[in-house]
Amino acid sequence: MARRKKIYEGKAKILYEGPEPGTLVQYFKDDATAFNAQKKDIIEGKGVLNNRLSEFFMTGLNGIGVPTHFMRRLNMREQLVRNCEIIPLEVIVRNYAAGSLSQRLGLEEGTQLPRPIVEYCYKDDSLNDPLVTEEHIAAFGWASQQDMDDILSLALRVNDFLSGVMLAVGIRLVDFKIEIGRIYEGDFMRLIVADEISPDSCRLWDIETGQKLDKDVFRRDLGNLTDAYSEVARRLGVMPRNATQMTKPTLIN
Repeated sequence: MARRKKIYEGKAKILYEGPEPGTLVQYFKDDATAFNAQKKDIIEGKGVLNNRLSEFFMTGLNGIGVPTHFMRRLNMREQLVRNCEIIPLEVIVRNYAAGSLSQRLGLEEGTQLPRPIVEYCYKDDSLNDPLVTEEHIAAFGWASQQDMDDILSLALRVNDFLSGVMLAVGIRLVDFKIEIGRIYEGDFMRLIVADEISPDSCRLWDIETGQKLDKDVFRRDLGNLTDAYSEVARRLGVMPRNATQMTKPTLIN
């Protein structure tokens, strides 16, 4: 079998050339990083969990008419996705104060915000993904005003969907980040949700206890990251609820 061509490798995923024109294979690694990769580790089973959880969320978004790059899962670590032109922004939606927002504004973690706040960061690891405004985005041509209107709409629709899904299983969606891509169909261009949606890219707290079920477990040395992600998968029905603790997660096909 011919070796697949690697297109891109990031901190948590690898993109390979897809089997059909306009497609890529997205492979989820077990690598865990924090603080712009200053803290690193290999967490066995993390990539499997994130693949399945991202599939769950992307499929749900596709089902309610929010377009994503996700096409289908190929195996436990890989999914087939549309090739798209990634806008160089991280789109962050915040429902509660946490992380850098708490640090910047002196807000106590867990403070409910008066409304969802959408922020943008320029995707550049060497600059530590700096916060930027719509003025920067327009001035440097990263996205047009129509793009920004569409991105805001997409981000808030994703927030509504994720918040409802999480609330139903006793999890508070504190914040999350997504990436947006452009796809071209003839002369027509549209924006879609790309990259991944998983506990790597969300802050998820148990509503009753405040227990963190996201990458902050790794950032702050709060316990076993696989256990936290497995708990999210169990609650969402991606993993059997009666599964015992295990090194390699057993997921529902």
